[in-house]
Amino acid sequence: MKKFFLLLLLSSADIFCFSQTYNGGGGAIPDGGPEATFTINVNGLSPSSLDSTFGVESVCINVYHHYVSDLNIRLEAPDGTLVDLSIGNGGSGNNYTNTCFSGNATNSIVNGNPPYSSTYKPQSPLGFVNNGQASNGLWKLRILDTSTPDVGYVINWRIVFGTNPAIATPFTSSDLPIVFINTHGQTILDEPKITADMGIIYNGPGVRNYVTDPYNNYNNKIGIEFRGSTSQGFPQKPYGIETRDAFGDQLDTALLGMPKEHDWILYPPYNDKSLVRNVLTYDLSRRMGHYAARTKFCELVVNGNYQGIYVLMEKLKRDDHRINISNLDSNDIFGDDLTGGYIIKIDKLTGSGGAGWNSNYLAATHPNNQSIYYQYEYPDPSEILVQQEAYIQSYVDSFEYALTNISLADSVNGYRHFADVNSFIDFFLLNELSKNVDGYRLSTYLFKNKDSKGGKLKAGPVWDFNIAYKNANYCGANVTSGWAYDFGAVCGTDPNQIPFWWEKFMQDPYFTSELKCRWLALRASLLNTSFLNTYIDSIVSLTTEARVRHYDTWPILGVYVWPNPNPIPSTYAGEITALKNYLNARINWLDIAMPGVCALAQKESGQSNDEFSVFPNPVLDKMTMRFYAASTSPFQLRMYSAQGQLLLEDAMEAKRIGYQNVEINLSNTSIVSGIYELRMDSKDSHFSKKICIQK
Repeated sequence: MKKFFLLLLLSSADIFCFSQTYNGGGGAIPDGGPEATFTINVNGLSPSSLDSTFGVESVCINVYHHYVSDLNIRLEAPDGTLVDLSIGNGGSGNNYTNTCFSGNATNSIVNGNPPYSSTYKPQSPLGFVNNGQASNGLWKLRILDTSTPDVGYVINWRIVFGTNPAIATPFTSSDLPIVFINTHGQTILDEPKITADMGIIYNGPGVRNYVTDPYNNYNNKIGIEFRGSTSQGFPQKPYGIETRDAFGDQLDTALLGMPKEHDWILYPPYNDKSLVRNVLTYDLSRRMGHYAARTKFCELVVNGNYQGIYVLMEKLKRDDHRINISNLDSNDIFGDDLTGGYIIKIDKLTGSGGAGWNSNYLAATHPNNQSIYYQYEYPDPSEILVQQEAYIQSYVDSFEYALTNISLADSVNGYRHFADVNSFIDFFLLNELSKNVDGYRLSTYLFKNKDSKGGKLKAGPVWDFNIAYKNANYCGANVTSGWAYDFGAVCGTDPNQIPFWWEKFMQDPYFTSELKCRWLALRASLLNTSFLNTYIDSIVSLTTEARVRHYDTWPILGVYVWPNPNPIPSTYAGEITALKNYLNARINWLDIAMPGVCALAQKESGQSNDEFSVFPNPVLDKMTMRFYAASTSPFQLRMYSAQGQLLLEDAMEAKRIGYQNVEINLSNTSIVSGIYELRMDSKDSHFSKKICIQK
């Protein structure tokens, strides 16, 4: 009887602990690429298919390499299914030593620290390969070294099959649009773009999207590459996308309701755990009356691997629906045609870009006599003509010369002759509201249209706020007081400093008066703390469901991700509370610190628009009128349609002599989108203004 019982136990062990291990060899990992492949030919394995009862249990590797964050490590199954084991993890640490990836591990490789010498959950669910495919065949370990000069090699690796397989919870549907990208086995690179297929499922607002639905928003070729600088080092990668037709030509396409174009970005909010900082800032800028990139939350699947929440957004470029400036071509080399449009930027020198010129003036803080380097963005550095280079360089130099050598009060020959002051004010306010540690010195765009179309240098569009709003732990970015434009005072040795203009602007009573008036108007509307909190909540609600999958894939809540400041909230709700608390404290400081006296704004330009202005224009739902009252006489406000029909009438009194700011809320009126005329009349003043309403 005892003998029979022992045999029964041994049989049970064979049933429940059966596993087979297949070993593979190693070799060199090419420094900086191309991708290396190490194979195991699995044969004789039974059962012959992989599923939730028998399949891959773990993959173990021994890899020698310094600076392991250079490595992208993937497993490829015989049917081509790819699983991301570890993508860009480990910082400057070394080696994977007896490192195993298992779906049953407690800790994710994302949260591990090198040298890795334990068992981790891989970056993508290992269970993806246990999908009913044949168990026998060629299995591949694919490793790409994304950067030089650290060399390394694979010592050996193995796959363990058994009756305790990794299981992946299938991604079946979402309340967000779903984007699928298939590279057909190709490796995505920093550059150039590779050709791939992209499909987007979006069934409309409030309608659920299933992975089995047809691709109904986009189904065609794309060019795809990694983009960004620091962000490329994160496990969740940023992508540049070019929509293409079947022949590989650029294909202008309206993605997720945004205007047609062919250049797009899939932005991963990896180190912004609130997920909202860029989306919030770009929308605030649009509501203030400026172009900023349109955005749509989505969920991304690349080569069958779920990648989490992304933001599909417009790439900044010259376009009628983006930075709407005149086209420049090879014929535009003299006269008004030469004067625009141009886009330039202040940024790190990365990739194949960087063509531009050095300012003739030192930066605000100038270690080693540093000046600002301006890069050509449009026309493209490979296409801009010598005459066009000379023109935009001369224009910017004239602007900087005027700031340095001509009275700030001179509205005819001074800097205001060259710069659109309102755009610089709003650019300043958004960077200061967020205390953007990169503000003014990185990802900073400027553009200029033809002289016949306004022609002044404008600041913007705003870009890249993922480490703003107290999401950086250096250079005073996590302190709610102090000016972002005074970056040099806290980080004077940083090689990327800020143009001297902002210090000069803040010395100009006209600029600071306009700044103060604009701040007060925005504080009464768009930058009202209650409005901001409610608006943040509305953005947060868009990702409620998808966040569960996102943070299961990227378990980083409560974990330091560069450059998160302490204390690091342990929950998503904590991240949102921290963001709101920062905004409240920052706005309180700005209310006190904002320079200028609004009532003393000067009417120096001689333009009637200085006496009566409306912002934002176009108007979404609320607008603020700013006008100069020469007395306290009553004013009559009237709004007329393009056909002259009186639609709105109201009476008001000026509370004091000087500039008045009056907010009008159109959200509860029957007024629809269109062009209208606003008139303000008193016994001694008569103003009128065309406005565009977009409801």
